Amino acid sequence: MSFKPNGLARAAVRFKPASFAGTFVALMMSALIVAACGVLLETGIRASVPAERYADAQVVAAADQSARVVADTVDGPEETAYPLPDTARVDAGLAAKAAEVPGAATAVPDFTFPVHGGTSAAGGLTGHGWGSHVFTGTALSKGAAPHPGEVVLDADAARTARVGVGDTVALETADGPAGFRVSGLAEAGAGDIAGEAAGEGAGGGGGTAWFADAEASVLAGHPGKADAVAVVAEDGVDPDALADAVGKALAGTGAQVLTGDDRGEVEDHGLAYAKETLFAVGGSFGGIATLVAVFTASGTVALSVGQRTREFALLRAVGATPRQIRRAVAAEALLVAPLAGLLGCLPGIGLAHWWFGQMRDRGAVPEAVEVHVSGFPLLAAVGVGLLTALGAGWAAGRRPARIRPGQALAEASVERLRPGVVRTVLGLAAVGGGSVLAGVAASAAGSDAANASLGVVMLFMLAVALLGPLLARLCAALFGLLLRGGGASASLAAANSRTNARRLASAITPIVLATAFASTLVFMHTSESHVASEQLRAGVTADHVVTAPAGLPADAADRAARLPGVDAAVSLLDTQVLVPVRGGGETSLQGTATQGVSGPGAQLAEVQDLDVREGGLERLGPGRIAIDKTLATATDTRLGDKLPLHLPDGTKAAPEVVAVYGRGLGLPAVTMDRASLDGHVTSAFADTLLVSGGEAAPLTALGEVTDASGYALARNVDREFGAWANYTMAAVLGGFAAVAAVNTLVMTVLDRRRELHTLRLVGSTRRQVLRMLGWESLLVSAAGVALGTAIAMITLTPMMRGLTGEFPHVPPLLYAAFAATAAALTLAAVTLPARTVLRTRHG
Repeated sequence: MSFKPNGLARAAVRFKPASFAGTFVALMMSALIVAACGVLLETGIRASVPAERYADAQVVAAADQSARVVADTVDGPEETAYPLPDTARVDAGLAAKAAEVPGAATAVPDFTFPVHGGTSAAGGLTGHGWGSHVFTGTALSKGAAPHPGEVVLDADAARTARVGVGDTVALETADGPAGFRVSGLAEAGAGDIAGEAAGEGAGGGGGTAWFADAEASVLAGHPGKADAVAVVAEDGVDPDALADAVGKALAGTGAQVLTGDDRGEVEDHGLAYAKETLFAVGGSFGGIATLVAVFTASGTVALSVGQRTREFALLRAVGATPRQIRRAVAAEALLVAPLAGLLGCLPGIGLAHWWFGQMRDRGAVPEAVEVHVSGFPLLAAVGVGLLTALGAGWAAGRRPARIRPGQALAEASVERLRPGVVRTVLGLAAVGGGSVLAGVAASAAGSDAANASLGVVMLFMLAVALLGPLLARLCAALFGLLLRGGGASASLAAANSRTNARRLASAITPIVLATAFASTLVFMHTSESHVASEQLRAGVTADHVVTAPAGLPADAADRAARLPGVDAAVSLLDTQVLVPVRGGGETSLQGTATQGVSGPGAQLAEVQDLDVREGGLERLGPGRIAIDKTLATATDTRLGDKLPLHLPDGTKAAPEVVAVYGRGLGLPAVTMDRASLDGHVTSAFADTLLVSGGEAAPLTALGEVTDASGYALARNVDREFGAWANYTMAAVLGGFAAVAAVNTLVMTVLDRRRELHTLRLVGSTRRQVLRMLGWESLLVSAAGVALGTAIAMITLTPMMRGLTGEFPHVPPLLYAAFAATAAALTLAAVTLPARTVLRTRHG
């Protein structure tokens, strides 16, 4: 069948443009969503950061900063990489091998680690090996390069510590506190300044200290290991050729040899997480958003075609063939969809830039990453809209093109009561599938429950679309009973809704869509946050909580324990480990919050109540950990089992599980002794000190002191990005569905001109007609919100039971705001165009 626009299509668009306005808006909005998510997905795939610290090191050798899982698939083994929580390091001795490669001017091991000022006023510093000055541009301004036991400070650090060349400064590193002779002062070069700006050292931003390379790895807490090996090329040597030579020299060591922008990922580990975030928004959420956009646009196109059933019937009556009708519908899509898609791409690019900017401002994306906009996502957006319009138009136009002209005229006058058999069967199948998945989600835990719940909401939304007329009749009958007491206008609204179930269904479906998706995303976050907050408040039993931006002194717990009245003091180092979990039949590595405990488990129980369900914390120690019950379920781990995991730097371990507890959502899901993390984290300094008993004032020498409630409030603020991400996705999906709902309602009202004028002709006043429409809008919003809420609850209940063990937490005021917004939008979308229609003369 040719899709070349024929006279029928051109005439329809030219002489009745209002009939296509709703279709145009729906297709434009779908293109906006698809384009925005496509741009973010492409940005995540192509994201890179230029080398800053290593800008003058043409080749960098570093460890793989990912842990990898190989899974067997139908296409053979498939490897998936997961970014490590901390830095994986290489043998510092590789620098000597790389330096011997022809074309290499020099090669030096690079170290970056936090340093404390000890008892002096030096504050938090970032430590490096002095050898890095050859590629960072750092230069001595006074004194000499450091030898073991010596340090070079920048001017700010020296001024703060009130020391000069030849003086001794007290510093604390992972190797403990010690006095270092200041051998010189230096002016930080561009590479070191860039590293400080990126916050790579976690030293608190108080300045920089350079130590002798011979002892830098020990001071960093990783003896014999370096963050990377930087290779500087001789003049005129090609970086790629040098990289090949270095790669051969280091073959078999596990080091990756990098050039160009790949070097940037070594110095900025945030890029890997930024890619994951962008892929999740552009890919995972984008896939759902695209389905919703296609779903909504299809409904609008079908509604537009259905509203012209009478025209098609008249065309059949005067001799038009079924083929001509189908061609006209397809050609109309060709005339409207491309332009709508192109216009939708422009605000879609704007939405992508805004969304990306917000993520960057919140620290989820490195500053150096830029948005990538190419023709691929825009072409996809236009193509999706065109295929949607063609498919929906073909499906909606099949019956008016196929049936006899007389039957078509009859159906155009009176709505067909019996729904199609195929549509009903598919709708019931969707209900059955959604119910089965809801049962699966209820019996699953963790990611399995979440994945099954996603299928639940999609299948039930499909069921609402397919069984819309039946559900609309049911809602009209139910609410009709309630409207009996509302007078003649309310009774007429109920009768109208029962008689025109298809029209009612087309109005209800977008409201259901907006309510279901917005409620699922928002109340998923409120449910998790509610449980996490409750667990955190109940779990921290300490009287005082001490924190410090650059980390606490290594002996903070011992110093606190010696204070008068203190019963227990335990310091905690917060990090993550990667734990293999199975979901959807596949194994993935899940980043899991972990706390390293300075004291014995029995002492931890005095300041933190983990709600131990099995085992006991007294056995906590080397090779023995405690885990949350949800993690135990997700990993199928029982008390006494070995849990395989990757430590923060990727080192594999399999500690024994000696306790299972219940507060792993508000508190870290893995608890292990602090010594097990030595050498596997960048910072050796604890993040939090929990103190039971004593007074707060003496603790201020260690850091900022608050109580358990203040600490809980601060930790809740740390979850702000997760809340913002969920609310933004809810706003995008809910906003899109709301626009679709308004669009559909306006189309429906404008299509009822003849009906509304007839009501005026038989004696109804303008106020009575508007009151009737107001009751209809109330019925539409009430039915849409009720069905959407039901879908959201069916989705959320098994998901939350699997993730938190609790039922969904729905704040009443927030839910009331959702319902009120739906009611207000529906009322405005119905009454405003109706007022315009009723202003025109009738007669």
